[in-house]
Amino acid sequence: MATQDGDGRNGAQSHQNTKDSTASARQRSHSNDDLHYSTSFDGCRAEGPARLNLEEVVRAATCSIFAVRCDAPLLTWDTAELNVLNRELRALDDGFHFSPILSANSAQRLPGYGLKQEDRVVSRIAFGSCANQSAPQPIWTAISNFDPSLFIWLGDNIYADAKLPVRFIGRKRTSGPFKNTPRFWPVSAEVMEQKYMIAKNKSGYEALRRTAQIIGTWDDHDYGLNDAGKELSTKDVSQKLMLDFFDEPKDSPRYHRDPLGSNGAMLGETQWAWFEQELRKGDSQITIIASSIQVVSNVSAVVQPFFHVESWSNFPAEQERLFKLIADNNVSGVIFLSGDVHFCEISRFDCGPVGYPIYDLTSSGLTQAVEELTNPLVAFVIRFAAWFVPNTMRVYNSQCRYKSCVYGKRNFGSIEIDWDADPVMIKMSVRDIFGTTVSGTEVPLSILQPGALNTQPLQRGEVRRHCTLDVDLPWTRKYLLAYAFFGTSFVLTMSPFLLGYMTFKLLRARRRREPNQKPD
Repeated sequence: MATQDGDGRNGAQSHQNTKDSTASARQRSHSNDDLHYSTSFDGCRAEGPARLNLEEVVRAATCSIFAVRCDAPLLTWDTAELNVLNRELRALDDGFHFSPILSANSAQRLPGYGLKQEDRVVSRIAFGSCANQSAPQPIWTAISNFDPSLFIWLGDNIYADAKLPVRFIGRKRTSGPFKNTPRFWPVSAEVMEQKYMIAKNKSGYEALRRTAQIIGTWDDHDYGLNDAGKELSTKDVSQKLMLDFFDEPKDSPRYHRDPLGSNGAMLGETQWAWFEQELRKGDSQITIIASSIQVVSNVSAVVQPFFHVESWSNFPAEQERLFKLIADNNVSGVIFLSGDVHFCEISRFDCGPVGYPIYDLTSSGLTQAVEELTNPLVAFVIRFAAWFVPNTMRVYNSQCRYKSCVYGKRNFGSIEIDWDADPVMIKMSVRDIFGTTVSGTEVPLSILQPGALNTQPLQRGEVRRHCTLDVDLPWTRKYLLAYAFFGTSFVLTMSPFLLGYMTFKLLRARRRREPNQKPD
């Protein structure tokens, strides 16, 4: 299995994955004859044959070296040795954080030694989105405590564009069905670069960068403008700054999406070609696809016309192409990650051509969360609306903090893979600012295989849980929130007139009775 990544505006980052360990060394060398290694880190140095003993490795670890990486043949360890080494490494406390996840599986390897980065095993992944660089970011502590070997950015990694306040009424209305003024506008390249530097130098994020591999994609606000696509003239500058932020090569395809509402292209042909090439490798048990916007959720349909939520369902032809590409290449273990919406939920799609449940884990945001960006009364209304509106894709279970299984406060997502279980188990969770689970589900890898589900095709007009996409919802259900809003608004608007009319009728009836009353 291999680790490959590439991404695009609202599109494609895949991480094909087996297991992981973290190895670090500033200098390394080896000889093919005697398989010696030499490494140094912050003044510590350890040398010896490739077949290291436990004391040698532990001594190296105390010098902030978890394992030596080189191209020498893989080391083999028996189970007893691995258990002892794990205990020794966990006992170390030298201010350097690492993940001792040695396993007797996979040829009983010492993780990281002799392995190229793309061959290392991944078992703990964290991900998140929507981080305003100017806001406090205490959530990085919880993410670091989760101890992921990989962190995936899902977009809106900074908020580069400028904005006006939300206004539903008034001369300049920036939101809602009567919007007449753009709320966002782009900033200069210099300002965007400063914002990226602020984000990169956050102390909590700096600590995570020292212990985990960082990859990611972008969304609209870090692309340069809210809801923008390939028509944005400053996209080349945005691309360069994003690549610098990720410390990635500068030749990845990154932007090709058509404008919203065009039913055009979510990805360009270059990205589609890259994506198909990755899927055809066929050497991974689990394939994680990071999309900055939701892939299967129905939220984009049910909140109209008040809010416009970006989603793959805004591009139904592209969404169908995505699922078909996975099915045609017989790819197993696909899991989607998404952000953008400022709340978290877990969605599941059973009726596509893939032949097994497709999960979409949405985590948003690290700082921008819908219930924390408004006053308590509005936050209560939002929480009620999350429970009230229909959603055929959302996963409901006892792991949810709220009955709606939506969490609108700051959060991050996590995936834990138990490779030693039989069958292999995948634990998908969303966690709050303290690292406590607020939504989650566990799935055996054996279910995420082509042919695991034998679902019947949807009948015309049928609404079925985990099957009916938002584009197929009947209008009677799709606009339930709108009916409730306008109905409530009508009642509240007419209530004073109705009350006044009833008061007038009562007073008039009383006056008619008064002349007929005889004096004592």
